[in-house]
Amino acid sequence: MYYQFQYRIRFGPVACLLLASAWMWSITTARAAEVLSLEQAVTAALSANPGLAAMEARAKALAEISVQLDALPDPRLSVNLLNLPLDSFSFTQEAMTQFQVGFTQALPYPGKLALRAQAASQEASAAGAEVAERRLLLVRDVKTVWWNLFYLDRALEVVARNQILLGQFVNVAETRYQVGRGLQQDILLAQLELSKLRDNTIRIQNRRENEAARLNVLLDYPPGQPVQLPVSVDESLPALMSVETLQKRAATSRPNLIAQSERLGAARSRIDLAKKNYAPDFTVGAAYGLRNGSNPDGSSRADFGSIMFSMTLPLYTDNKQDRAVDQRNAEWMQQKYWLHDQRNQIAAEVQQAMTDYRRTGEQVTLFQQEIIPQARQTVDAMLAGYQVGKVDFLNLIRSQTTLYDYETQYWRALSIANQALARSIAAVGEEKVYE
Repeated sequence: MYYQFQYRIRFGPVACLLLASAWMWSITTARAAEVLSLEQAVTAALSANPGLAAMEARAKALAEISVQLDALPDPRLSVNLLNLPLDSFSFTQEAMTQFQVGFTQALPYPGKLALRAQAASQEASAAGAEVAERRLLLVRDVKTVWWNLFYLDRALEVVARNQILLGQFVNVAETRYQVGRGLQQDILLAQLELSKLRDNTIRIQNRRENEAARLNVLLDYPPGQPVQLPVSVDESLPALMSVETLQKRAATSRPNLIAQSERLGAARSRIDLAKKNYAPDFTVGAAYGLRNGSNPDGSSRADFGSIMFSMTLPLYTDNKQDRAVDQRNAEWMQQKYWLHDQRNQIAAEVQQAMTDYRRTGEQVTLFQQEIIPQARQTVDAMLAGYQVGKVDFLNLIRSQTTLYDYETQYWRALSIANQALARSIAAVGEEKVYE
């Protein structure tokens, strides 16, 4: 449904000047900016936001760790010169002198490498879920700022229209004053209201510039780049699923919970790894010793072969392995409590977003169907009554000011409702929140 405000306006020279003054900012920015729809803003942010790109790069880096940790340690190659006599440095003087080449390989206790790789893989999965979470929050932030800008644009439109109408009232008051049927204070009152509207225009324009800078940062545009939005949007608000249904969906779809569940799994894997450290690690190796010279019987000296085996001895478990297991258990408890806390926070986010959406949605409907039409009728009746001398000018000004306030509140309520909708989608973790 599209809601449009219609006015019967008589344009005069003063009104045109007021309108030109109120909308000078849009004329200057439109020359350099293209119309940026909400969908285009979201697409641009997802493709160019540097914060999101940094998280994606981090997730990619973490995904490479698990494969590395699942591999055996690099073997060691040794080259040794054994039992060389220092008096002659001869390779043939002593029978035990040899040139040795060795090879050793460390072998962690079975299961340790797999647990290390599993913990790293779970951390990488958590990082991938954090990227999805960042995407959700980025879309939410873009929509929030975009709707703030849209509201401020509509507020400036309302101010411009009211400046024109008040300019009209000034003309009427001047005409009545010239024929002796009006008061000079009516003209002064209308001019004062016009000054207030110009002050509102300055304040709204300042807010709009700040919001435009925020949107440009999210889209990785220069902060000062002009931003021009559509002048109209679909003002209908869809009906959402129940809070209970959305909270259940959030419990399984929200990337933040998925990431925390993966971190909890990684902490569990580290506990199992810490328990594995009670078992020894092994090292195996082989060496070949090359000898020169001859035996006393004149035969050539035989080369030597060696096989080596060693293992760690976990003798200090009280100070090392026991403490490590306690540490990993405490870390697991920390992740468990964080997961529980995040579930509560996300349930509250869904509840708050739904409450705001329904409340502001009701306000939008009330403004559309009742308050603004009634306020418009009141202004028309007041203007007609003032022209024939049956209504006080102050009451006419008040009725027009009230209409201005209601129109501004309508656009603000529509903006807040759409921002609450964006928060609902982000809180649930999926776009399908409608009935």
